Amino acid sequence: MKRRLLLVAAVIVTTGATATLIWAHATNAKKAAPAPTMMRSENLVAGAGRVEPESENIKLGSELNGKLQHIYVKEGDTIHRGQVLAELDNADYRAQVESAEADVMQKRAELRKVINGARWQERREASSSVAEAEAVMNHARLEKERYRKLYDAGVVSREEADNYAKECDVAEAHYQELSHHRDLVDASGREEDQAMARASLQLAQAKLDEARAMLEKTYIRSPIDGVVLRKHHREGESVSDSASAPDPIFTVGDTSSLRVRVDVDEADVSKLALGQPAYVTAEAYGNKRFTGHVVQIGQELGRKNVRTDEPTERVDMKILETLIALDNGQDLPVGLRVNAYIEGAAE
Repeated sequence: MKRRLLLVAAVIVTTGATATLIWAHATNAKKAAPAPTMMRSENLVAGAGRVEPESENIKLGSELNGKLQHIYVKEGDTIHRGQVLAELDNADYRAQVESAEADVMQKRAELRKVINGARWQERREASSSVAEAEAVMNHARLEKERYRKLYDAGVVSREEADNYAKECDVAEAHYQELSHHRDLVDASGREEDQAMARASLQLAQAKLDEARAMLEKTYIRSPIDGVVLRKHHREGESVSDSASAPDPIFTVGDTSSLRVRVDVDEADVSKLALGQPAYVTAEAYGNKRFTGHVVQIGQELGRKNVRTDEPTERVDMKILETLIALDNGQDLPVGLRVNAYIEGAAE
């Protein structure tokens, strides 16, 4: 009986010792594992970062409230500067442009009329009327003179002589009136009339330019050569003026070159310098390194931009944004969270 008790006690002691050794080994291994997001050494600065296009992510919105009539691209499409990516419903803006164009044409015609004066048919008609009035006036003068002589000879009465004298006066007045009208038809427009016509044309042209500018705002164009990274709306959906409240339609970027925006701990900022070699790693790519170099160092400390989701992560630390340009041919998805390492930094 005593032998059996001793055997059980020995088994219990052995099992406890084994468990203690296993727990101690696991604890030491966990403590020895390096943090995935932040490493410090004399020649290495590390921090969490995120991949972005060289142009950064550009969010394209509309300057007008409206409904998306057409969307011409999809995510992943290659785009070019000035390319129309989407179009708002713009029938009313087109009508305004057509109305303004018609008004400009009318104002131009009015200006030409003021400058050029009457048509040649009107000029010829006025000249013919003056010639006719002149002939009538000359005939009236002859009759007036003839009846004055007959009155002096006592052949006709004074009344008859006076009647012909009045007819001559009327003919002369009519001739003068038509002559002034001909001069007015032949003359070009007055300077003040031309100035008013020009001002009216300029106002109409300004309204046309405004209508065309409003119509142009219904087209969403790409500001760069790049790729559509994300499409936020579909055809038929309403969008709002992004100047008052952000409402992007697309996110685009130039992915021909990539860079990584890194959060560097404030304790390591003295180790940074432009041109330092660097590399990044990502969990999805295992131990593969994507090389590059530092191209920009921030000028102001701020809050962390990239979170690692680690339970022990410090969220109250100050960081300095640093940009690493990846070497050509490095292909990583935009927005991928990575660990960045800057080499060769000196204390």
